[in-house]
Amino acid sequence: MNAILMEAAGGMGWGLIAIYAVFIVGMFWLMGRPQKKEQKRLKALMDSLAVGDAIKTSSGFYGIVLDITDEDVIVEFGNDRHCRITMDKTAIIDVEKPDEE
Repeated sequence: MNAILMEAAGGMGWGLIAIYAVFIVGMFWLMGRPQKKEQKRLKALMDSLAVGDAIKTSSGFYGIVLDITDEDVIVEFGNDRHCRITMDKTAIIDVEKPDEE
């Protein structure tokens, strides 16, 4: 078995193989960190979502939250306040709390 691995590695030796393995594992870890940070940010955003918040959707629409369920929100779009749409929470990318004066 060792001879086969040494031949496959081109005679590099176990030390060099271990360095490559650590490098590859490190690269996967570094590539996953931004994604985990973004997931945490979006989870915190969804947890803080409340009725009356101004939101921006992934499609670029802006609206006001009217009602919240476990997976969906009812959002009011437009100036006439007659356009109400039920949408998935995952479509929300930004939340702005109303000014309390």
